Amino acid sequence: MGRIHLFEFEDQSWFPDFLRNYGTDFLQFLSNGTKMYRPIIPVLKDGLAKAGTNGIIDLGSGGGGGLIWLNEELKKEVPDLKITLTDFYPNISAFEYTKSKSDNFEFIDSPVDARDVPNDLNGLRTQFLSFHHFKREDAKQILQNAVDSGSSIAIFEAQERSFPSILAMIFSPITVWLTTLFIRPFKIGRVLFTYLIPIVPLFVLWDGVVSCLRTYSVDEMKALTGELRNAEHYEWEIQRIKSGPGVILYLLGSKA
Repeated sequence: MGRIHLFEFEDQSWFPDFLRNYGTDFLQFLSNGTKMYRPIIPVLKDGLAKAGTNGIIDLGSGGGGGLIWLNEELKKEVPDLKITLTDFYPNISAFEYTKSKSDNFEFIDSPVDARDVPNDLNGLRTQFLSFHHFKREDAKQILQNAVDSGSSIAIFEAQERSFPSILAMIFSPITVWLTTLFIRPFKIGRVLFTYLIPIVPLFVLWDGVVSCLRTYSVDEMKALTGELRNAEHYEWEIQRIKSGPGVILYLLGSKA
């Protein structure tokens, strides 16, 4: 199946911020609760070591992804780890909640474009569940910007264009209904727009299925790196690994 770049509600500037935040809060809760990123801990450690840094600049952070749990695991070997959360649509309440869990979190409260990261943000760049939001030329620009700045970059997607991934997304409204009351910080609006006016489960369903259709395959990510300028001194590790019943596709780019 070829990549299909349909629209996601989360990407639309007209989509209400509070609804977008409810969706990213759900993804953060699910990522941390299921520890879905356990298999990629060695990849992150390798990326930090190759970059010679103790800092992560997370792009497209949404609600913080699975970084609360990942942070505790990474600090076991990188005790001075620093993580900076950024997004083009910053979810400030989620960022503040994540920061409250550990004092090594920081966040930028103004928009940060993954295609043009400010020069003063230095560290291993990461993206969790966000690379598929970008059309091909924009996705390539994210990688090109990392190369141009001499930054290492690690990208992780927890879905793919496959029947099992799409089927899992079809059942996502049930997961939203089962988990909403446990998501923190608690918001009465999240309860209202999940159970009484079920906008959140419906938009999570649509965006989830579309995310699968948009996700770049291993071969497509390899093709993107092959088109970059001045990347001859970079090493690219692009693989597909199992994560429980699901999969994670990842790209790690580091200066050779």
